[in-house]
Amino acid sequence: MADLERAVLAHLRDSGETLRRAESQAPVIAAMAARLTAVFRAGGKLLVFGNGGSAADSQHFAAELMARFRRNRAPLPALALTVNTSDLTAISNDFGYDAVFERPVRALARPGDAVVAISTSGNSANVLKAAAAAQELGAAVLGFTGEEGGKLAPLCVHCLRAPSKTVARIQEVHIAAIHILCDLVEEALFPDAPKAH
Repeated sequence: MADLERAVLAHLRDSGETLRRAESQAPVIAAMAARLTAVFRAGGKLLVFGNGGSAADSQHFAAELMARFRRNRAPLPALALTVNTSDLTAISNDFGYDAVFERPVRALARPGDAVVAISTSGNSANVLKAAAAAQELGAAVLGFTGEEGGKLAPLCVHCLRAPSKTVARIQEVHIAAIHILCDLVEEALFPDAPKAH
């Protein structure tokens, strides 16, 4: 048991240290919050996408905005592009997996919207294609990556680079940033809405 406890402590300490290093990303997260607030205020929407754990983060992000984060308020138009299995499988079958997010972006994104493209490596081909399509269509691309940014970073208006090369640590920074963004956007748009909990 002592060995297991030491392993747990090592993980927790590494996670905490990574989150402390992520304080360097505070200006990026603040800029993202300002951009998302402006998009929603102007009647735009948010599309979010990524693979694997980043797909789960996409759904988490959209759910917090569509439902609520901490305040009982009007829903915000946010959609995770990872939730429709018929779309995902049809597009993958007909056009290849690299097009799985690009096709919905081309169908749904409009100038003034925002997309959040999540890729721990910054190099997922389907995420890159969708980000490039969003940029072409005039939607603001906000990226969530690891510390190197990969090929995604240059496609972004703002890019959060989680300060780690370890996928688990990168994802922990991403989910912390998602919660911060939900809180800041909600506070900006609905300051008088009652707190739910």
